[in-house]
Amino acid sequence: DAQVNVSSCLDDLGRTDEATALKRQIYSRYKALGGVSQRHTIMSGCSLAICLLRQSSWDEAKTFIRELLPVARRSLGADHDLTLRSSQNLANALYNDPQRTRDDLLEAETIMQDVVQRRRRVFGPAHPDTRQCEKLLREVRAKLARA
Repeated sequence: DAQVNVSSCLDDLGRTDEATALKRQIYSRYKALGGVSQRHTIMSGCSLAICLLRQSSWDEAKTFIRELLPVARRSLGADHDLTLRSSQNLANALYNDPQRTRDDLLEAETIMQDVVQRRRRVFGPAHPDTRQCEKLLREVRAKLARA
């Protein structure tokens, strides 16, 4: 899809506002055409969530991902890469929000424990995504220790 490529280019160029607007359109189009549970819709939702995180739109990102995540679990399964990425995106939103609470950090830790466990089992401990998730889990725990 040409719009997906253009939105990725805009994002890569740091034109996050334009990329986010286009990703919203893409997500809406996929949702209208195939429904929320289609793989392409979920994938475009993950992409939109990442843009929201890059814009520091923490509340919007958390709300959006909380709506997307149960759909991904039902449609793709809890161990699917897109489901795990959505979970990780939620943990990132909770962890990076400057207004985060201790409960947010505890939720991020719980999410990342689950993601790390699933990634180790499905992709193996040496997979780069598994290692990245383990790093985030360590960072969350370090913040919790200081909170």
